[in-house]
Amino acid sequence: MRLLMVGAALVMMTSAAMTSRVMAADDDAKGAQKLAMQGRDDYWHCLAREYSRDSNQGMSEQDFGRSVAGACPSERQYYRVALLDYLTTQYPDIDAGAHLATANRAVESAQKDIVAAFVKHRPPAK
Repeated sequence: MRLLMVGAALVMMTSAAMTSRVMAADDDAKGAQKLAMQGRDDYWHCLAREYSRDSNQGMSEQDFGRSVAGACPSERQYYRVALLDYLTTQYPDIDAGAHLATANRAVESAQKDIVAAFVKHRPPAK
């Protein structure tokens, strides 16, 4: 009887430890997702500031694209790293190179979107 009680206690302790580990991993994933979303928002806000500069008025699409590609270096890097961390946390079995490529595509997509908005809302040439 005593052995049965010790066994039951051991099973309960193991189960609690496993549940705690799963909950910690879920908290890590949620935290990583929150940081990735914050990084995205910070990068977009910085790109929006670049978009609205008066000095952009006479720029061509190519010049504006080059300007955007070099703008917001710290926000861009934070977004890339935070997204990479989230992807690694969420999908640990996928190669890190694939996660980096995904993060780089997300940054490029943000830049393309802001350039497309610039072109769409640019006053027509005289």
